[in-house]
Amino acid sequence: MARDYYEILGVERTIDAPGLKAAYRKLAMQHHPDRNGGSEDSMAIFKEISEAYTVLSDDQKRAHYDRFGHAGAGGGNPYGAGGGQGFHDINDIFSQVFGDAFGDAFGGRQGGGGRQGGPRRGSDLRYDLEITLEQAYKGADVEIAVPTTATCDTCEGSGAKPGTKPTTCTTCQGAGRVRSANGFFQVERTCPRCGGNGQMIAEPCQTCHGHGQVRK
Repeated sequence: MARDYYEILGVERTIDAPGLKAAYRKLAMQHHPDRNGGSEDSMAIFKEISEAYTVLSDDQKRAHYDRFGHAGAGGGNPYGAGGGQGFHDINDIFSQVFGDAFGDAFGGRQGGGGRQGGPRRGSDLRYDLEITLEQAYKGADVEIAVPTTATCDTCEGSGAKPGTKPTTCTTCQGAGRVRSANGFFQVERTCPRCGGNGQMIAEPCQTCHGHGQVRK
């Protein structure tokens, strides 16, 4: 038996739109598959949360649900694929609530499909620096030496052994992400074969060991 949408989001039936969105944001961040290693359990919960929010955030669908419940007036699920516009992709819902940039970072919509070719982006730099209370209060100029990375000259950033080149991942077709159907939704996750790179390297560069970057 389907769970009550209000119960899924942990809200009262009198909840207003801002409160509803806040409840969805909290649960969506907690259970998003990309934050839980793509587990099937988190995927199922995330789908349930998104389904509930899709209905309750729409005034017309919410009124219909409040009156008829899951069954609707004529049986079946009026909120599913056969009921009106149906559900959007759950990652699109996530992007709409959190913003496109945030949604993309968690597996939302991606324009154009495949991963862009060329050198890979290096990791962010972090440097822990201890300062005195006086420096924190007044400010200070401190000279530091930070190890950095640069594009590998041997492979020119491709990560592949000279004379070879990366090939497009056949699992995700170069997109770096794969989709699977789950009920009414399409769930997107990082490609397990290429790790999100969109490419496979059969013979890694011996200088950078396939990373495309070297430490300086």
